[in-house]
Amino acid sequence: HVQLVESGGGSVQAGGSLRLSCTYDYERRCMGWFRQAPGQQREAVATISRAGATTYATSVEGRFTISKDSAKSTLYLQLDSLIPSDSAKYYCAADSTSECTVARAMRVFFSYWGRGTQVTVS
Repeated sequence: HVQLVESGGGSVQAGGSLRLSCTYDYERRCMGWFRQAPGQQREAVATISRAGATTYATSVEGRFTISKDSAKSTLYLQLDSLIPSDSAKYYCAADSTSECTVARAMRVFFSYWGRGTQVTVS
């Protein structure tokens, strides 16, 4: 059982920044961040493989950065240049898939999920 716990959400003005954190008890091959706004489909935002390869959704590329500190068992998502459409509940997820990309994350349901943290941009 993989336990994932997110933190770092909050309310921020457009143009501002936030850093989300996700602590985990076991690092799977693929870790990722997803988001879901009310009435919207869940969207894969960014993924990072065990080797550190990253992929991003087009909507956030250049503004968000995914990273991890394996020694601290923590996954991060740096959110910069936030815009109102970034408002959503953000989830940390993990999976054993070897194909660790946003494209795959949109097709395949990840095995392990956190409970989410809310980000509101006004």
